[in-house]
Amino acid sequence: MPRNEFDRLLLEAVDEGLSILGESSKQAIYFHLERSFSIKKDEIPYKLETFSNALEQIFGLGANFIEISIMRRLYKKLGNDFKWYKRGDFTFVDYVIQARRSFQKKTAEAIADFGKMVMKH
Repeated sequence: MPRNEFDRLLLEAVDEGLSILGESSKQAIYFHLERSFSIKKDEIPYKLETFSNALEQIFGLGANFIEISIMRRLYKKLGNDFKWYKRGDFTFVDYVIQARRSFQKKTAEAIADFGKMVMKH
């Protein structure tokens, strides 16, 4: 199971991103990820590099399309604007790390704001 809210949102985004291929294809991909790459669906947030490499091995250049689809959905769930940089040095894993940092920062700020509000009353 996801350990936190960000991981839950990431798994939702992965599920939705893979759904563009159709429900039966999505289930086949999850099966293949687990059998061939030792990645269970709920482990994806903790095995991002392996997940990304597995997509590349399964889909070749088409993996970029799937990763972009996942990232668009994740950033939308987080309320962030998504911009895909075509530079080769910024990978899918980098985008997830950046999204996680942004989410953690927003969460910390919301907690701090709530604490200030409670202290005033």
